Amino acid sequence: MADVGEVLMSVLSTIRVPKPGDRVHKDECALSFSSPESEGGLYVCMNSFLGFGSQYVDRHHARTGQRAYLQITRTRKAKKEDDTNSGSGHPPKKKPTRLAIGIEGGFDVEQEQFEEDVKVVILPDRQEVTSEDLGSMPDVVKERVSLSMAGIMAADSVSHALQVQQWDGEVRQESRHAADLKQLDNGLKIPPSGWRCEICDLQENLWMNLTDGKVMCGRRYFDGSGGNNHALLHFQETGYPLAVKLGTITPDGADVYSYDEDDMVLDSKLPEHLAHFGINMMTMEKTERTMTELEIAVNQRVGEWEVIQESGTTLRALFGPGLTGMKNLGNSCYLNSVMQVLFTVPDFQSKYVSNIDKIIDEAPSDPTQDFKTQVAKLGYGLLSGDYSKPAPDPGDENGASEPRGDQIGIAPRMFKALVGRGHPEFSTNRQQDAQEFLLHFINMVERNCRSGTNPSEAFRFLVEDRIVCQQSQKAKYTQRVDYIVQLPVPMDQATNTEELQEAERRREEGDSSAPTVRAQIPFTACMAVLSEPEVLTDFWSSAVQSKTTATKTTRFASFPDHLVIQIKKFTFGLDWVPKKLDVSIDVPDTLDLSALRATGQQPGEELLPEVAPPSLVTPDVEVKGILGFHEEDDSLYSPLLCQSVISALFLPLL
Repeated sequence: MADVGEVLMSVLSTIRVPKPGDRVHKDECALSFSSPESEGGLYVCMNSFLGFGSQYVDRHHARTGQRAYLQITRTRKAKKEDDTNSGSGHPPKKKPTRLAIGIEGGFDVEQEQFEEDVKVVILPDRQEVTSEDLGSMPDVVKERVSLSMAGIMAADSVSHALQVQQWDGEVRQESRHAADLKQLDNGLKIPPSGWRCEICDLQENLWMNLTDGKVMCGRRYFDGSGGNNHALLHFQETGYPLAVKLGTITPDGADVYSYDEDDMVLDSKLPEHLAHFGINMMTMEKTERTMTELEIAVNQRVGEWEVIQESGTTLRALFGPGLTGMKNLGNSCYLNSVMQVLFTVPDFQSKYVSNIDKIIDEAPSDPTQDFKTQVAKLGYGLLSGDYSKPAPDPGDENGASEPRGDQIGIAPRMFKALVGRGHPEFSTNRQQDAQEFLLHFINMVERNCRSGTNPSEAFRFLVEDRIVCQQSQKAKYTQRVDYIVQLPVPMDQATNTEELQEAERRREEGDSSAPTVRAQIPFTACMAVLSEPEVLTDFWSSAVQSKTTATKTTRFASFPDHLVIQIKKFTFGLDWVPKKLDVSIDVPDTLDLSALRATGQQPGEELLPEVAPPSLVTPDVEVKGILGFHEEDDSLYSPLLCQSVISALFLPLL
């Protein structure tokens, strides 16, 4: 074996020092979810700065001829008992005090502490060179290799750039209404305690309007608790914009909400505004949690420890193939849920996971930018079980370690960056619609499957619309392709009407102990809406050459292998404000769609003549059918087919 110094000299021209703008992948393998914490660590190519796990670095060397790699290995340090008790099954002792990420008092994005080991490895013989070894080598070798090592370690990794950046959710702006807020001289004085909602008598989550001094309950929270929305309704009736949360007033400030600006705000004249209604801000004490504290509590509740514990209910962690969790990258649950479901479908497993070796062999020089490679990487990560293992606890002084109860899991950073690139929504960390992402992803699958099998065909089906002119009784048939069935929620079909009425009565009476009751809607009731004909009142009939009434029915001309269903839980109130229906859908294990099968033209049925309407008549825009289908085939690939937030159900058809 040649001297390692001579080998380094022979490959010195291939060793680069990272420049500004170079993408350094030092946290994650380009072809797997291996990291510096994985067995064998991560090997960073000192020429391309791509990272590879121990199972793929030899393949990269054989393909490219690159020999010099920087091996980075990390080992978790034992955490101090004061900081956390994650290994003992108890919640962290140091909880966040600010609604923030990456700053003092906020949620820590770098909670783990590591011991790091770095060395150069020369392939194929895996000769190792440490920083100390470089000291005895020629200056030209020592300088170039040292600069490359230091540059790689100092550079921001690509994954770091993709993480949530420092954000402080507590930053509030001065309300535009604060400086000249109108306050009514109605003689109203608010006592320092004993407040109740003027409408429902609730005694918590109370807000005082700073214009007229009315005390009313706040909004109802997503879980049914909170208030009855009376403060919001008061604003909608009066237009008085600012309200202060009673119980949060202290000499240092209070929670002030602007209904007009729809945000928590600052009020520089708050002492003056409170004094107008007899409240001395300097003598008030805090008796309720602020909105920031409530939001932090929610984030804590959905944090890693409390998700496992389910707020006191201990759950049994599962491990193994097909049981791999995905880490939330910040509002990425829409992506995680869709991809978890897709890789239960055999077509996607066969296309990407079964062929992963072939896909990797055919990958371009930068596999992080290749759609097929990154989908295969994600699918293998979910199904292999390699990352569905208990995360190890840091060892004691003797090197012993015990597995933690949580799972290693995978973080789909490369995948998210690739599929979201250039998209105005999916390239951000904002909340997104799962149905829109599914259609966006299917679009990308279609574009990347010009040849070979297309797994999205498993969801593809034909829809037949039958329109019958009521005056001539002649019919028109059209067919189109779609991937998703949209179902409305017929609230009048709830099976627990009496329970709902009783819960509403108790809420109106201010009974804060009333349990949350959700409307229970049979899934069959949602499906039944599909069989109902739609009345078209302004239909131009080519048979009678005028506008008349027609009926439209929608049926399946073909069935998919797997049916994707969108439950449309969002609707509009009388004030045109979107609201989510708080319902529970009872879904059966099997679904019989035979009644929705299209039959085509009936015996003896006459078709409407293929005659265009007069040019002076504006063509009718047909109301979209209940399935949510679109007239143009290319709209099937649009990520904007539907703006509603969904609950998607994937049902295999028997």
